[in-house]
Amino acid sequence: MDDRKRIAILTSGGDCPGLNAVIRAAVAAAYNLNWEVIGFVDGFEGMLNPVRYRKLDARGCAGILSLGGTILGTTNRGRFAGKVAEGQKARVPDDIMLEAKRTLEGLGVSATIVIGGDGSLTTAEQLQEWGMPVVGVPKTIDNDLSATAMTFGFDSATQVVCESLDRLHTTAASHRRVLVVEVMGRHAGWIALHGGVAGAADAILIPEIPYSLEAICKFVDRRFEEGYLSTMIVVAEGAKPEGGDISLKGKGGTEHRLGGIGETLATQIMEETGRETRAVVLGHLQRGGQPTTLDRMLGTRFGVAAVDLIREEKFGQMVSYQNYEIGSVPIAEAVGQLKTVNPAGQVVRIAKEIGIHFGQ
Repeated sequence: MDDRKRIAILTSGGDCPGLNAVIRAAVAAAYNLNWEVIGFVDGFEGMLNPVRYRKLDARGCAGILSLGGTILGTTNRGRFAGKVAEGQKARVPDDIMLEAKRTLEGLGVSATIVIGGDGSLTTAEQLQEWGMPVVGVPKTIDNDLSATAMTFGFDSATQVVCESLDRLHTTAASHRRVLVVEVMGRHAGWIALHGGVAGAADAILIPEIPYSLEAICKFVDRRFEEGYLSTMIVVAEGAKPEGGDISLKGKGGTEHRLGGIGETLATQIMEETGRETRAVVLGHLQRGGQPTTLDRMLGTRFGVAAVDLIREEKFGQMVSYQNYEIGSVPIAEAVGQLKTVNPAGQVVRIAKEIGIHFGQ
């Protein structure tokens, strides 16, 4: 490769705080190597006709570190296929891959940095198989990729949950209410667990621990009998009752859209206990806004590490964070392996020891 090489970068899948931190750091690191950087608009779709990209330089990326979302845009729909369900992944059709390859070759791109979650990295793996050098950067607020101890966006999402609970505690206590707060978490309950513990939730329901409605109602009744003014229940969207299924809103893109568990649970609790119960769905609030300090730092470290992998020609690798250090793992080993909450793990045990109920 020539010293003056051109690399590409794209953001794919759901947005989250910290994406711009990765872009900024990667562009700055590439600029110091005298490399040119282009960013494809709207993820992988920008590679297809009509091709959409923009040139990126250090000066143009000044001031984006604190911005939420992504300056390049993103999508989890379109002609590129992603992960369709837990343990399943779809292959992008050959004609789409061929068009993407021709675009990259026509633009003289030496390597592409793909910032995305499990589905996006699955597509990145396929790009690599087609002879297009790729480096992956893990991104998911669910923090459910097993190949990295943490993903950027997770800390920002849990901060939103914590701040929301801080506000909701006062209104719940004022009206002697039960509040059910639905948060994101399709297959893993990390957001609910960490946000719930930090936000002083009374009960936390996660996908890894099926809950008993009877046990929850007894817990609610007992709290009011003991003189508590309210009960705050945090529930991950993928939580399900014992012997039951997750709550679905329909299908969006390649995945089923989860949602509705908060309202369903609130209605059931009110019917069973007679206690006034309300549901709050945080939804995309968890994806928006400024990244926390931790996510800015992690995103910055990931961006620099991605450029380092390209410089060392270690393609087909994903940046990872383990034991406070940045390293890398093969993308093929990173995708399809969910990191879920251990029901017998330390955080769950600590939560139980301070009285948090898990619906059992």
